[in-house]
Amino acid sequence: MLQREPVLFSRLNPEKLDGDIPTVTVSAAAPGSIAFRQAPAGLPDPNLQPPTIAESGDPFAGARIVHLIARLERGRPVRVDDIVEALNATYLDWLFDRRVVLDALLALQANWMSDYRNSSGIVLDEGGPYGPAVTIEDSSRVDPWIVRQVAREVAACRLALDEFSRLDRLSGDA
Repeated sequence: MLQREPVLFSRLNPEKLDGDIPTVTVSAAAPGSIAFRQAPAGLPDPNLQPPTIAESGDPFAGARIVHLIARLERGRPVRVDDIVEALNATYLDWLFDRRVVLDALLALQANWMSDYRNSSGIVLDEGGPYGPAVTIEDSSRVDPWIVRQVAREVAACRLALDEFSRLDRLSGDA
């Protein structure tokens, strides 16, 4: 490989000859040789998150939904539309709709039925006078169970992030 010596360029401005001559050193870039300086004063933070539309089956949406469900009052019906509104108010960069929340509730109900062999833990009433509602059983077994449900969703999120971090940025292949 041919090594080049740094080249020194200078430019004189005849109208501004005050003794300081700006210089620029140009050399070949080497892999991993990036260097940063302090950010200019007033530089805005670019760490903005684009809006996300929640989708059924997405673990990131599921984690947020089940996390909110875990904090609902137990033993009384809660309108699904109120859950949707609470999610949209809590996560301002997300957009949740009734269908996605109902799908998450149906998945929770199926998990409950699989674990406890009954349907009393999560009861969905889709024919209520004010739209669909959910009632979460008021018992000591709900809290540890729902914590495990959120943990499972969060684990799926971490797995998705791990898989993404291993992608080849040029081709998108793992």
